[in-house]
Amino acid sequence: MSARSAEAADKVEIALVKAGRTKIRYPAELLADDGARLTVRAPWAAEGVRDFGFVRFEPGDVFTEHYWRDRWYAVKEVRSGDGTLKGWYCDVTRPAVVDGGTVVVEDLDLDLWVSADGAEVLRLDEDEFAASGLAASDPVAAAAAVAALDELEALGRDGLLGLLGRSGPFGSGRTGER
Repeated sequence: MSARSAEAADKVEIALVKAGRTKIRYPAELLADDGARLTVRAPWAAEGVRDFGFVRFEPGDVFTEHYWRDRWYAVKEVRSGDGTLKGWYCDVTRPAVVDGGTVVVEDLDLDLWVSADGAEVLRLDEDEFAASGLAASDPVAAAAAVAALDELEALGRDGLLGLLGRSGPFGSGRTGER
């Protein structure tokens, strides 16, 4: 995909793959693509309500999702239907691959939740990650996944996740800059 302006209203499809199978596919509006980072907006794509205990995702919620071609994670800003920020849900993934109009993202089981006020920073699914066998089958990817979760946690604790959607060192495709 070529670079797009923030005003672009192109449609793309997000395909979240886990363990070689497509977990979910959904349409999204492409907001920007600078060649390293894609930003899309999509309504809550699953059916019904998903209550995690620390947050509820439900019909009407809007996700502004940031995917990188050179980072091992995706960051999703979650807002309720009335625009209230709920927080950030972060997926540890392999770098995004864009194939035509589809953004393919491979979920590596690790996740992070940061509440809107930054008071909760929760590492999630570390048990699933350990059970996945990735550390044995692809130790390089496993190490990159753990490093990505550590980076996301540090950004969350420092209150910087909201800056990832902007241009500059936090939002650019350059990893490791702060």
